[in-house]
Amino acid sequence: MEDIVIDRHMRNRHPEIEDDDVRSAWKNTISVVCRETSEKDFYVSVGVDSKGRLLELVATKDSSGAFHIFHAMTPPSDKTLREVGLMRQQSGDY
Repeated sequence: MEDIVIDRHMRNRHPEIEDDDVRSAWKNTISVVCRETSEKDFYVSVGVDSKGRLLELVATKDSSGAFHIFHAMTPPSDKTLREVGLMRQQSGDY
């Protein structure tokens, strides 16, 4: 399993999500996409935690190959579900 680092500030924004929930959802990723930018790549994933919840996760990857997860929320937004291919794009969505 890849090394992951969980941003400690994430818990302040989403206290209902514990570090073990994030680790479990990352390990049980259903779908992931890479947002390539000029500065750094962002990995957006949706996975299932040990409580059976779908979590939306966003991470960056450092030079050692470790993923730094800085965003987690449940349930995932419709926008994220579309982005990772788990929900159909509706007409009129951009």
